[in-house]
Amino acid sequence: MKILAIIGSPRGMLGNTGRLLDEVLAGVRETGAETEIISLKTLDVQPCVACDVCHKTGICNIKDDYESIKEKLLACDGFILASPNYIFSVTAQMKALFDRCNGLIHCMALEGKYAAVVETSGGGEDAEVVTYMGRFVNTLGANSVGGIGSPMAGIRTFPDETNLYAKAQNLGRELCGAVAGQRKFPEQEEFISGFSARMSGLVGYMKEYWPFEREYWDKKHP
Repeated sequence: MKILAIIGSPRGMLGNTGRLLDEVLAGVRETGAETEIISLKTLDVQPCVACDVCHKTGICNIKDDYESIKEKLLACDGFILASPNYIFSVTAQMKALFDRCNGLIHCMALEGKYAAVVETSGGGEDAEVVTYMGRFVNTLGANSVGGIGSPMAGIRTFPDETNLYAKAQNLGRELCGAVAGQRKFPEQEEFISGFSARMSGLVGYMKEYWPFEREYWDKKHP
């Protein structure tokens, strides 16, 4: 089993988000799963420029690291998204990646995969960002097993760390358990089914301009 972790912190794994992600990954590794960490800090993921080339070819025209990340997402069994809370949302680094995933979203290309989300903040409002990242997971076609978020209590420290880290490790184990057992999430499946119909309709409407995605859907539902 391969679990991919993507962290959008400008501090990489050295910040608060990296510290909490470490605990989630500890739970993943307890199950024997293989892990890989992608730190957006070390990569070049530029903002989407709305050139529409990806809709025609399936490949982004920007020459940076996005395509390699996309291939890793397509190849993994499960993934983790981790970001600090920057003004009630994810960081610019993570948001750039999200926007570049528009083709994956239009195709619901990560259907059947599972994910978890990790967030930290300076002073709270954690649930808002955890919910946002979980919703992004669903727009890719994947199921979220849940998320964990916490304000900091200092540099790489948190309130009630014993309890927090236990929950983080359990989240990692739950992610691997969901992959292994192909766990069902009825509420998410309802959203995913509705969003899938929406994307199929959108791609059908735009078929003249989005031939790659139209062909993808035609193969997916012949």
